[in-house]
Amino acid sequence: MAQTIYASPEDNLQAVFDTAEENTVIRLAAGDYRQKTVIRTPGLTLVGAGADKTRILWDDYAKKLDAQGVEYNTFRTYTMAVCADGVTMRDLTIVNDALHPERKGQEVALSVVGDRFAMEGCLLRSTQDTLFAGPLPPDLIVRYEGFLRDELRRGGSMEQVYRDCRIEGTVDFIFGCARALFHRCEIRSLEDARNIGYAAAPAHSPEQTEGFLFRECAFTAEAGVTPGSIFLARPWRDYGLAEFRNCTYGPHIAAGGFDKWNDTRRDLTARFCESPEVPGRVSWINRK
Repeated sequence: MAQTIYASPEDNLQAVFDTAEENTVIRLAAGDYRQKTVIRTPGLTLVGAGADKTRILWDDYAKKLDAQGVEYNTFRTYTMAVCADGVTMRDLTIVNDALHPERKGQEVALSVVGDRFAMEGCLLRSTQDTLFAGPLPPDLIVRYEGFLRDELRRGGSMEQVYRDCRIEGTVDFIFGCARALFHRCEIRSLEDARNIGYAAAPAHSPEQTEGFLFRECAFTAEAGVTPGSIFLARPWRDYGLAEFRNCTYGPHIAAGGFDKWNDTRRDLTARFCESPEVPGRVSWINRK
């Protein structure tokens, strides 16, 4: 029988995670947990009192300097990092509230570098790079040796499921290389001073045949987001793969739907699909 641990905002969550045995259920009471944490124990289940009641928050950002005067970079900014397999989360919120990404850079709320991850009924909120659905692309695993801990640089195949969640952000706010299903999620674009945004930024290798799948998701926006200013996806690396199946879109989504990533030629390799097809989309999609 699985062990159950009860925690409150006064508790040290990192100590709770580190001392819990595999397959433990951790029930988080209502309240704000302003703590930066890493889950390293496989099989943990985190259950909040409701996404509107249990919130885990932190505020690191890419241009912040650490104690050695080195910038954090995207992948150290997480509020919570999952670096174990078989982790499940339900009914809670994870927030990076650094804000102002146009000055501060990327601000990750949740990093998942693990297989068989499942999230249901949760809210993820930040601005640029809200959710990292790992692993890293192979070139970054090599580049960040000695900079990122090995647990954040772990490679391999990772399957993740996000169901009935709300994910909020501005630029590339769902990114990574996971085989990830987003089912009945609300993908909500927030106002950004740069007046442009991108929901997904996949970076799958050419060998991967399944990437991000958005199924029956609603792409919405807060008041103030300019109509036509948000793209559904742009490829973070060549061969990035994302499918949009039976989704609904607000007027904030650009008519063309997809962007090739600045001045690259990734439109030649990106694998973006949409069904049913939407008239007016860019010509280089639907060729997976």
